[in-house]
Amino acid sequence: MTYYRIHTADIAYITQQPRGLFTAIGKLVDAKTLTEEETAEYWKNREYFEKVLPVPPFYEQGNPDHATTWFKDTPQGNDIYRQMTFYRAMAKKYGLKLYISKCTELPGEVIYEDDFQIAVKNQKPDVCITISELSGSD
Repeated sequence: MTYYRIHTADIAYITQQPRGLFTAIGKLVDAKTLTEEETAEYWKNREYFEKVLPVPPFYEQGNPDHATTWFKDTPQGNDIYRQMTFYRAMAKKYGLKLYISKCTELPGEVIYEDDFQIAVKNQKPDVCITISELSGSD
């Protein structure tokens, strides 16, 4: 199985891992960087994704295990990523470089899994992860 994350180069405070795309765009909203219309679209998209993509329960506790989520390279995981066009467009518009990290083994200890994603804590230091920059069309 291949697992992948879409992220920026920023290191997230809680996880000490690169900040994922959902959070990166959320930070732009918090900073009031997006226009009023874009912010409204953000909330519409967020509501949609929270309905169709399960939110791992540890987020309700503030992510105490410092877990990161990875999409599964499956029809379900890939379909969700394809639908994230708004998030990718906002990253491009506001100059956030996006990267994809991929690995073919579990990147850490799995604490959550569904059809779309896994969440891991204690990322393995020796796991082989390839990182590449995404182009604007990815």
